[in-house]
Amino acid sequence: MGLVGNFSATYSNQWFERTLDDSAIRRMDIPQAFLLSDAILKLFVNITSDMVVYPNQIEKHIRSELPFMATEKILMEAVEKGESRQEMHEVVKEHSVISGKRVKDDGLENDLFQRLAEDQRIPFTLQELNLMTNDLSQFTGRASQQTEDFLNEIVWPLLKLHEGSFTSVDASLNV
Repeated sequence: MGLVGNFSATYSNQWFERTLDDSAIRRMDIPQAFLLSDAILKLFVNITSDMVVYPNQIEKHIRSELPFMATEKILMEAVEKGESRQEMHEVVKEHSVISGKRVKDDGLENDLFQRLAEDQRIPFTLQELNLMTNDLSQFTGRASQQTEDFLNEIVWPLLKLHEGSFTSVDASLNV
């Protein structure tokens, strides 16, 4: 963590001129930065080698958190129906805290939609809440598109540019 500060402090005083006060940086910190980069890359390869992505599992996890992510949308829809934003906020908060404790403390399923649908102060049925949140993409933002853009604009062109120059990497990490 101190490498960046070491470089900054030394070079802010001497403007990259070679002096005795930067010898520790040249002997220790620069090599350590490369060793650290090497260790990070080895860990990355070790963790991601043979990694498999399961879209259905991703969807399952998104759906388990969806009621919490959808609270703002529920509030806005309730306001459009003429409800007080402040009152709706308090009701949603009350049920969110209870559901959150069930999920986090007890490992139970997220029952926020069920709780909200059963509360007479909320102007939606369970079916309406589920319909309101049917399109998952409205809650994940641009994450999917940003990932595709990054792969198409950065990763694939770099891999193609350096195709054939990669060698097999031993990603074992010995500490």
